[in-house]
Amino acid sequence: MKTPTLDPRLEQRLHDAEARFAELEEALASPAVLSRPDQLRELGQERAHLEPVVDTARRLHVALRERKGAADLLAETDEADVLAMAEEEIASLDARIESLTREARERLLPRDPLEDRAAVVEIRAGTGGDEAGLFAADLMRMYQRLAERQGWSVELVSLSEGIPGSLKEVIFTVRGRGAYGRLRYESGVHRVQRVPETESQGRIHTSAATVAVLPEAEEVDLQIDPGDLRIDVFRSSGPGGQSVNTTDSAVRITHVPTGLVVSCQDEKSQHKNKAKALKVLRSRLLDRMIAEQEAQRARDRKTQVGTGDRSAKIRTYNFPQNRVTDHRIGLTLYSLGEVLGGDLDELIGALRLAKEEERLVDVEA
Repeated sequence: MKTPTLDPRLEQRLHDAEARFAELEEALASPAVLSRPDQLRELGQERAHLEPVVDTARRLHVALRERKGAADLLAETDEADVLAMAEEEIASLDARIESLTREARERLLPRDPLEDRAAVVEIRAGTGGDEAGLFAADLMRMYQRLAERQGWSVELVSLSEGIPGSLKEVIFTVRGRGAYGRLRYESGVHRVQRVPETESQGRIHTSAATVAVLPEAEEVDLQIDPGDLRIDVFRSSGPGGQSVNTTDSAVRITHVPTGLVVSCQDEKSQHKNKAKALKVLRSRLLDRMIAEQEAQRARDRKTQVGTGDRSAKIRTYNFPQNRVTDHRIGLTLYSLGEVLGGDLDELIGALRLAKEEERLVDVEA
Protein backbone atom coordinates (compact mmCIF):
# COMPACT_ATOMS: atom_id res chain seq x y z
CA MET A 1 0.00 0.00 0.00
CA LYS A 2 1.60 3.22 -1.20
CA THR A 3 1.98 5.96 1.40
CA PRO A 4 0.64 9.32 0.16
CA THR A 5 3.14 12.16 0.13
CA LEU A 6 2.92 15.84 -0.72
CA ASP A 7 4.34 17.20 -3.93
CA PRO A 8 7.52 19.04 -2.84
CA ARG A 9 6.43 22.19 -4.67
CA LEU A 10 3.06 22.19 -2.90
CA GLU A 11 4.73 21.45 0.44
CA GLN A 12 7.08 24.41 -0.05
CA ARG A 13 4.19 26.73 -0.93
CA LEU A 14 2.33 25.68 2.19
CA HIS A 15 5.46 26.13 4.32
CA ASP A 16 5.95 29.64 2.90
CA ALA A 17 2.29 30.50 3.61
CA GLU A 18 2.60 29.30 7.22
CA ALA A 19 5.81 31.28 7.73
CA ARG A 20 4.26 34.44 6.29
CA PHE A 21 1.15 33.96 8.44
CA ALA A 22 3.32 33.78 11.56
CA GLU A 23 5.09 37.00 10.50
CA LEU A 24 1.76 38.74 10.03
CA GLU A 25 0.50 37.60 13.44
CA GLU A 26 3.55 39.13 15.03
CA ALA A 27 3.37 42.33 12.98
CA LEU A 28 -0.34 42.88 13.71
CA ALA A 29 0.40 42.78 17.43
CA SER A 30 3.16 45.38 17.24
CA PRO A 31 2.48 48.97 18.39
CA ALA A 32 4.12 50.34 15.24
CA VAL A 33 1.49 48.70 13.02
CA LEU A 34 -1.41 49.31 15.40
CA SER A 35 -0.72 53.04 15.18
CA ARG A 36 -0.96 53.07 11.36
CA PRO A 37 -4.54 52.29 10.21
CA ASP A 38 -3.61 51.89 6.51
CA GLN A 39 -0.87 49.36 7.19
CA LEU A 40 -3.04 47.60 9.78
CA ARG A 41 -5.81 47.20 7.22
CA GLU A 42 -3.44 46.00 4.49
CA LEU A 43 -1.74 43.41 6.70
CA GLY A 44 -5.09 42.35 8.14
CA GLN A 45 -6.42 41.65 4.63
CA GLU A 46 -3.32 39.62 3.81
CA ARG A 47 -3.75 37.64 7.04
CA ALA A 48 -7.42 37.00 6.25
CA HIS A 49 -6.43 35.66 2.83
CA LEU A 50 -3.74 33.35 4.28
CA GLU A 51 -5.75 32.06 7.24
CA PRO A 52 -7.78 29.45 5.29
CA VAL A 53 -4.56 28.32 3.53
CA VAL A 54 -2.84 27.76 6.88
CA ASP A 55 -5.90 26.03 8.34
CA THR A 56 -6.04 23.61 5.39
CA ALA A 57 -2.27 22.98 5.65
CA ARG A 58 -2.57 22.12 9.34
CA ARG A 59 -5.46 19.72 8.75
CA LEU A 60 -3.54 18.11 5.90
CA HIS A 61 -0.44 17.59 8.04
CA VAL A 62 -2.57 16.07 10.83
CA ALA A 63 -4.16 13.66 8.35
CA LEU A 64 -0.73 12.65 7.02
CA ARG A 65 0.53 11.95 10.56
CA GLU A 66 -2.57 9.92 11.40
CA ARG A 67 -2.16 7.98 8.18
CA LYS A 68 1.44 7.16 9.06
CA GLY A 69 0.31 5.98 12.51
CA ALA A 70 -2.35 3.74 10.99
CA ALA A 71 0.18 2.31 8.52
CA ASP A 72 2.65 1.57 11.35
CA LEU A 73 -0.13 -0.20 13.27
CA LEU A 74 -1.00 -2.24 10.20
CA ALA A 75 2.63 -3.35 9.84
CA GLU A 76 2.98 -4.34 13.50
CA THR A 77 -0.16 -6.40 14.12
CA ASP A 78 -1.41 -9.82 13.10
CA GLU A 79 -4.83 -9.57 14.73
CA ALA A 80 -7.58 -9.78 12.15
CA ASP A 81 -9.92 -7.26 13.79
CA VAL A 82 -7.09 -4.73 14.26
CA LEU A 83 -5.95 -5.25 10.67
CA ALA A 84 -9.48 -4.61 9.41
CA MET A 85 -9.82 -1.48 11.54
CA ALA A 86 -6.43 -0.14 10.39
CA GLU A 87 -7.19 -0.80 6.72
CA GLU A 88 -10.56 0.96 7.05
CA GLU A 89 -8.93 3.95 8.73
CA ILE A 90 -6.21 4.13 6.08
CA ALA A 91 -8.81 4.12 3.30
CA SER A 92 -10.70 6.92 5.03
CA LEU A 93 -7.52 8.93 5.62
CA ASP A 94 -6.37 8.48 2.01
CA ALA A 95 -9.66 9.98 0.82
CA ARG A 96 -9.32 12.86 3.30
CA ILE A 97 -5.70 13.52 2.27
CA GLU A 98 -6.69 13.60 -1.40
CA SER A 99 -9.52 16.03 -0.64
CA LEU A 100 -7.33 18.27 1.55
CA THR A 101 -4.52 18.28 -1.01
CA ARG A 102 -6.93 19.53 -3.63
CA GLU A 103 -8.33 22.10 -1.22
CA ALA A 104 -4.78 23.30 -0.43
CA ARG A 105 -4.03 23.80 -4.13
CA GLU A 106 -7.27 25.74 -4.58
CA ARG A 107 -6.54 27.90 -1.53
CA LEU A 108 -3.16 28.79 -3.00
CA LEU A 109 -4.68 30.09 -6.22
CA PRO A 110 -3.92 33.81 -6.50
CA ARG A 111 -7.04 35.85 -5.88
CA ASP A 112 -8.31 37.74 -8.89
CA PRO A 113 -7.71 41.43 -8.06
CA LEU A 114 -10.76 42.34 -10.17
CA GLU A 115 -13.12 39.99 -8.29
CA ASP A 116 -14.92 42.70 -6.33
CA ARG A 117 -14.87 45.37 -9.03
CA ALA A 118 -18.14 46.76 -10.29
CA ALA A 119 -19.23 45.11 -13.54
CA VAL A 120 -20.17 47.12 -16.63
CA VAL A 121 -22.73 44.97 -18.48
CA GLU A 122 -23.54 45.61 -22.13
CA ILE A 123 -26.43 43.74 -23.81
CA ARG A 124 -27.19 44.08 -27.51
CA ALA A 125 -29.90 42.48 -29.61
CA GLY A 126 -28.39 40.21 -32.26
CA THR A 127 -29.87 38.14 -35.05
CA GLY A 128 -33.61 37.61 -34.90
CA GLY A 129 -35.20 41.01 -35.39
CA ASP A 130 -37.78 42.11 -32.83
CA GLU A 131 -37.60 38.76 -31.05
CA ALA A 132 -33.88 39.35 -30.40
CA GLY A 133 -34.76 42.70 -28.83
CA LEU A 134 -37.36 41.06 -26.58
CA PHE A 135 -34.78 38.48 -25.54
CA ALA A 136 -32.25 41.22 -24.79
CA ALA A 137 -34.82 42.73 -22.42
CA ASP A 138 -35.29 39.30 -20.81
CA LEU A 139 -31.55 39.10 -20.19
CA MET A 140 -31.47 42.54 -18.62
CA ARG A 141 -34.29 41.54 -16.24
CA MET A 142 -32.43 38.31 -15.45
CA TYR A 143 -29.32 40.23 -14.36
CA GLN A 144 -31.40 42.76 -12.43
CA ARG A 145 -33.02 39.91 -10.49
CA LEU A 146 -29.63 38.29 -9.92
CA ALA A 147 -28.41 41.62 -8.54
CA GLU A 148 -31.42 41.78 -6.19
CA ARG A 149 -30.69 38.26 -4.92
CA GLN A 150 -27.04 39.18 -4.29
CA GLY A 151 -27.77 42.56 -2.71
CA TRP A 152 -26.02 44.43 -5.54
CA SER A 153 -27.05 47.79 -6.95
CA VAL A 154 -27.70 48.50 -10.63
CA GLU A 155 -27.01 51.86 -12.29
CA LEU A 156 -28.27 52.49 -15.81
CA VAL A 157 -25.70 54.05 -18.16
CA SER A 158 -27.53 54.08 -21.51
CA LEU A 159 -30.62 52.52 -23.05
CA SER A 160 -31.85 52.19 -26.63
CA GLU A 161 -35.32 50.69 -27.05
CA GLY A 162 -36.94 48.91 -29.96
CA ILE A 163 -40.58 47.87 -30.16
CA PRO A 164 -42.48 48.03 -26.83
CA GLY A 165 -40.82 45.70 -24.34
CA SER A 166 -37.65 45.23 -26.39
CA LEU A 167 -34.13 46.63 -26.31
CA LYS A 168 -31.66 47.36 -29.06
CA GLU A 169 -28.86 48.02 -26.58
CA VAL A 170 -28.46 48.65 -22.86
CA ILE A 171 -25.43 49.39 -20.72
CA PHE A 172 -25.60 49.29 -16.92
CA THR A 173 -23.20 49.02 -14.02
CA VAL A 174 -23.61 46.43 -11.26
CA ARG A 175 -21.95 47.23 -7.93
CA GLY A 176 -21.43 44.93 -4.99
CA ARG A 177 -19.12 42.36 -3.47
CA GLY A 178 -18.05 39.84 -6.10
CA ALA A 179 -20.06 41.50 -8.88
CA TYR A 180 -17.47 41.25 -11.67
CA GLY A 181 -16.12 37.97 -10.32
CA ARG A 182 -19.51 36.32 -10.84
CA LEU A 183 -20.85 38.18 -13.85
CA ARG A 184 -17.69 37.87 -15.95
CA TYR A 185 -18.76 34.39 -17.07
CA GLU A 186 -21.82 35.86 -18.82
CA SER A 187 -19.82 37.39 -21.68
CA GLY A 188 -20.70 35.85 -25.02
CA VAL A 189 -23.56 35.10 -27.39
CA HIS A 190 -26.79 33.99 -25.70
CA ARG A 191 -29.27 32.15 -27.92
CA VAL A 192 -33.01 31.72 -27.34
CA GLN A 193 -35.33 29.17 -28.94
CA ARG A 194 -39.05 29.84 -28.50
CA VAL A 195 -42.33 30.54 -30.29
CA PRO A 196 -42.79 34.32 -30.64
CA GLU A 197 -46.16 35.78 -29.68
CA THR A 198 -46.56 36.96 -33.27
CA GLU A 199 -46.01 33.44 -34.68
CA SER A 200 -49.45 32.14 -35.74
CA GLN A 201 -48.30 28.65 -36.79
CA GLY A 202 -46.45 27.82 -33.58
CA ARG A 203 -43.03 27.58 -35.18
CA ILE A 204 -39.96 27.85 -32.95
CA HIS A 205 -37.68 30.75 -33.80
CA THR A 206 -34.02 31.11 -32.87
CA SER A 207 -32.71 34.54 -31.90
CA ALA A 208 -29.62 35.83 -30.16
CA ALA A 209 -28.26 38.62 -28.03
CA THR A 210 -24.69 39.44 -27.08
CA VAL A 211 -23.54 40.15 -23.55
CA ALA A 212 -20.24 41.81 -22.65
CA VAL A 213 -19.19 42.11 -19.01
CA LEU A 214 -16.28 44.45 -18.29
CA PRO A 215 -14.57 45.28 -15.00
CA GLU A 216 -15.18 48.90 -14.13
CA ALA A 217 -11.84 50.57 -14.63
CA GLU A 218 -10.30 52.98 -12.18
CA GLU A 219 -8.05 55.84 -13.19
CA VAL A 220 -5.06 54.05 -11.68
CA ASP A 221 -5.60 51.08 -14.03
CA LEU A 222 -4.74 53.02 -17.15
CA GLN A 223 -4.24 56.59 -18.23
CA ILE A 224 -6.13 57.96 -21.21
CA ASP A 225 -4.44 60.74 -23.13
CA PRO A 226 -7.05 63.50 -23.65
CA GLY A 227 -5.47 64.09 -27.04
CA ASP A 228 -6.61 60.59 -28.09
CA LEU A 229 -10.27 61.47 -27.54
CA ARG A 230 -12.78 63.03 -29.93
CA ILE A 231 -15.83 64.27 -28.04
CA ASP A 232 -19.09 65.13 -29.84
CA VAL A 233 -22.29 66.42 -28.27
CA PHE A 234 -25.74 65.98 -29.75
CA ARG A 235 -29.42 66.13 -28.88
CA SER A 236 -30.79 63.15 -27.00
CA SER A 237 -33.45 60.98 -28.62
CA GLY A 238 -36.07 58.64 -27.26
CA PRO A 239 -38.11 58.97 -24.06
CA GLY A 240 -37.21 61.70 -21.59
CA GLY A 241 -38.13 65.08 -20.17
CA GLN A 242 -38.02 68.34 -22.04
CA SER A 243 -34.45 69.18 -21.10
CA VAL A 244 -33.29 65.74 -22.24
CA ASN A 245 -34.73 66.03 -25.73
CA THR A 246 -34.23 69.74 -26.45
CA THR A 247 -30.63 70.38 -25.41
CA ASP A 248 -27.31 69.03 -26.65
CA SER A 249 -26.77 66.95 -23.51
CA ALA A 250 -25.88 63.63 -25.13
CA VAL A 251 -22.19 62.82 -25.48
CA ARG A 252 -20.29 60.59 -27.89
CA ILE A 253 -16.62 59.84 -27.14
CA THR A 254 -14.33 58.22 -29.70
CA HIS A 255 -10.97 56.79 -28.65
CA VAL A 256 -9.07 57.50 -31.85
CA PRO A 257 -6.18 54.97 -31.47
CA THR A 258 -8.54 51.99 -31.03
CA GLY A 259 -11.68 53.27 -32.72
CA LEU A 260 -13.78 52.49 -29.64
CA VAL A 261 -16.93 54.64 -29.45
CA VAL A 262 -19.12 55.21 -26.40
CA SER A 263 -22.33 57.26 -26.32
CA CYS A 264 -24.37 58.30 -23.30
CA GLN A 265 -27.62 60.26 -23.17
CA ASP A 266 -29.26 58.92 -20.02
CA GLU A 267 -28.62 62.04 -17.92
CA LYS A 268 -29.96 65.56 -18.44
CA SER A 269 -26.52 66.98 -17.77
CA GLN A 270 -23.88 66.91 -20.50
CA HIS A 271 -21.22 66.78 -17.79
CA LYS A 272 -22.77 63.68 -16.20
CA ASN A 273 -23.17 61.97 -19.56
CA LYS A 274 -19.52 62.65 -20.35
CA ALA A 275 -18.42 61.21 -16.99
CA LYS A 276 -20.50 58.06 -17.54
CA ALA A 277 -19.23 57.63 -21.09
CA LEU A 278 -15.62 57.99 -19.91
CA LYS A 279 -16.20 55.29 -17.29
CA VAL A 280 -17.51 52.88 -19.93
CA LEU A 281 -14.66 53.75 -22.31
CA ARG A 282 -12.07 53.18 -19.60
CA SER A 283 -13.67 49.80 -18.78
CA ARG A 284 -13.66 48.76 -22.44
CA LEU A 285 -10.00 49.69 -22.76
CA LEU A 286 -9.15 47.75 -19.58
CA ASP A 287 -11.11 44.74 -20.84
CA ARG A 288 -9.25 44.95 -24.16
CA MET A 289 -5.92 45.05 -22.33
CA ILE A 290 -6.87 42.05 -20.14
CA ALA A 291 -8.08 40.10 -23.18
CA GLU A 292 -4.78 40.72 -24.98
CA GLN A 293 -2.81 39.59 -21.92
CA GLU A 294 -4.92 36.45 -21.53
CA ALA A 295 -4.66 35.67 -25.23
CA GLN A 296 -0.88 35.93 -24.98
CA ARG A 297 -0.85 33.57 -21.99
CA ALA A 298 -3.07 31.20 -23.93
CA ARG A 299 -0.67 31.23 -26.86
CA ASP A 300 2.23 30.67 -24.52
CA ARG A 301 0.50 27.63 -23.01
CA LYS A 302 -0.84 26.51 -26.41
CA THR A 303 -4.43 26.51 -25.10
CA GLN A 304 -7.54 28.55 -25.71
CA VAL A 305 -8.02 29.49 -22.06
CA GLY A 306 -9.40 32.97 -21.54
CA THR A 307 -8.85 34.43 -24.99
CA GLY A 308 -11.68 36.88 -24.41
CA ASP A 309 -13.29 35.82 -27.71
CA ARG A 310 -17.00 36.50 -27.44
CA SER A 311 -17.96 35.39 -30.93
CA ALA A 312 -18.93 31.85 -29.92
CA LYS A 313 -22.37 30.85 -28.65
CA ILE A 314 -22.06 30.23 -24.92
CA ARG A 315 -25.60 29.43 -23.80
CA THR A 316 -28.98 28.38 -25.18
CA TYR A 317 -32.35 29.09 -23.55
CA ASN A 318 -34.91 26.62 -24.97
CA PHE A 319 -38.45 27.53 -23.92
CA PRO A 320 -40.35 24.48 -25.29
CA GLN A 321 -38.07 22.14 -23.30
CA ASN A 322 -37.71 24.42 -20.26
CA ARG A 323 -33.97 23.96 -20.82
CA VAL A 324 -30.84 26.06 -20.35
CA THR A 325 -27.58 24.67 -21.75
CA ASP A 326 -24.17 26.21 -21.19
CA HIS A 327 -22.06 24.99 -24.11
CA ARG A 328 -18.68 25.85 -22.54
CA ILE A 329 -18.98 23.19 -19.85
CA GLY A 330 -21.75 21.00 -21.29
CA LEU A 331 -24.12 21.73 -18.40
CA THR A 332 -27.88 21.45 -18.99
CA LEU A 333 -30.52 22.55 -16.48
CA TYR A 334 -34.26 22.08 -16.82
CA SER A 335 -35.14 25.17 -14.83
CA LEU A 336 -35.47 27.93 -17.41
CA GLY A 337 -37.94 29.97 -15.35
CA GLU A 338 -35.69 29.98 -12.30
CA VAL A 339 -32.63 30.97 -14.34
CA LEU A 340 -34.44 33.86 -16.04
CA GLY A 341 -35.67 34.79 -12.56
CA GLY A 342 -32.06 35.44 -11.55
CA ASP A 343 -31.12 32.07 -10.05
CA LEU A 344 -27.77 31.62 -11.78
CA ASP A 345 -25.97 30.08 -8.80
CA GLU A 346 -25.60 26.59 -10.28
CA LEU A 347 -24.49 27.86 -13.70
CA ILE A 348 -22.00 30.40 -12.38
CA GLY A 349 -20.74 27.99 -9.71
CA ALA A 350 -19.98 25.33 -12.33
CA LEU A 351 -18.24 27.87 -14.59
CA ARG A 352 -16.11 29.18 -11.72
CA LEU A 353 -15.14 25.61 -10.80
CA ALA A 354 -14.11 24.87 -14.39
CA LYS A 355 -12.01 28.03 -14.46
CA GLU A 356 -10.32 27.08 -11.18
CA GLU A 357 -9.48 23.67 -12.64
CA GLU A 358 -7.59 25.46 -15.40
CA ARG A 359 -5.85 27.79 -12.96
CA LEU A 360 -4.69 24.81 -10.88
CA VAL A 361 -2.39 23.91 -13.77
CA ASP A 362 -0.44 27.09 -13.00
CA VAL A 363 -0.19 26.30 -9.28
CA GLU A 364 1.10 22.79 -9.98
CA ALA A 365 3.57 23.96 -12.65
